[in-house]
Amino acid sequence: MDKENFEDNFAELLENSISGTDKFEPGQLIEAEIVSISGDCIFLQLSGKSEGQLDTAEMIDKNGNLTVKEGDSIKAFFLYSKNGELHFTTKISGDKAGKAVMESAFESGIPVEGTVEKEIKGGFEIKIGDSRAFCPYSQIGKKRVENPEEYIGKTLTFKILEYSENGRNILVSNRAILKEEQDAQKEILKKTLHENMNVKGVVKSLQSFGAFVEISGVQALLPISEISRSRVDDIHQVLSIGEEIEVAVIKLDWQNDRITVSMKKLLADPWDKAQQKYKIGSRHTGEVVRITNFGAFVSLEPGLDGLIHISDLEGNSRDFNPRVALKKGQRIIVQINSIDTRKKRISLKPAVEAQDEEAFKQYMKPESDTYNPFAGLLKGQKKK
Repeated sequence: MDKENFEDNFAELLENSISGTDKFEPGQLIEAEIVSISGDCIFLQLSGKSEGQLDTAEMIDKNGNLTVKEGDSIKAFFLYSKNGELHFTTKISGDKAGKAVMESAFESGIPVEGTVEKEIKGGFEIKIGDSRAFCPYSQIGKKRVENPEEYIGKTLTFKILEYSENGRNILVSNRAILKEEQDAQKEILKKTLHENMNVKGVVKSLQSFGAFVEISGVQALLPISEISRSRVDDIHQVLSIGEEIEVAVIKLDWQNDRITVSMKKLLADPWDKAQQKYKIGSRHTGEVVRITNFGAFVSLEPGLDGLIHISDLEGNSRDFNPRVALKKGQRIIVQINSIDTRKKRISLKPAVEAQDEEAFKQYMKPESDTYNPFAGLLKGQKKK
């Protein structure tokens, strides 16, 4: 159908009622199953025995591939009825975007497809068919526009916010379309997503306080404290933009559009077996991870830190500074003083003295095959 005929039919047929059991209003959104695809036409199963038609071209991607198949369910807007045929569209573009159609798209809320032609004062000029529209900076993309030139030449979908002066004044918004898509996706997630559920997502941005992860088109927050059992000082060392990760949903706040997720929750909690693994009096090698005025925290394994109190470090000096005795990142041998798995606390002390005592005992141990005069001498001295 050429452009003139399309506009004439559209304007005329919008006033006609639809025969049969299927009554649709122009711009009405429906969800229907694709029953067949034939040439340039996709047939949709409507209620009753009637079918709707959609141009195949609307479902072709930039590489020329068909993005749907028979049996798929899609959403489309009702356009018009002619000779008993019900015509639908996913968006208005190209030769469909005449003045009569654009005005109806404004009244009915049907999306329109346009190309960002150039940057003008306050925003962008958008070409939709033969029409020109204005899109403010604040109404394009999901975020604030930092580099306007990135949008030039792009074909995007818009919602007409204002249509006046017989089409000479058209205001459009791309952000409104993105918001509607996000809201629709959120409604789907409300039915499928629940707390303590494991899902996969893609890291979209990294901040000092955590990462934003996209889950099925909706962004969730991964706090830095929920990335690992170990303390994370630099998030860029453990995550990268575009990386796919698995997370657990720990909080859903649909009212404030907040989803909080955790990687740490998927990791085994070392405290579950700490009592069996870290017996009182046993010695272990750990890493100094934090030094305070009251002592030093030593990591025995990821997620399990113990404290060496300053009283076990200072010796006889009243002006002792733990930062002088130990350095962050230093590997030391410690001994378990006490462990409380309920409060998740471990008390440690340096094991150097205990280790020296053990070495002394081994040195003093009698040997049947070898005579050690120094050991004998030391034994004699100890008896005195």
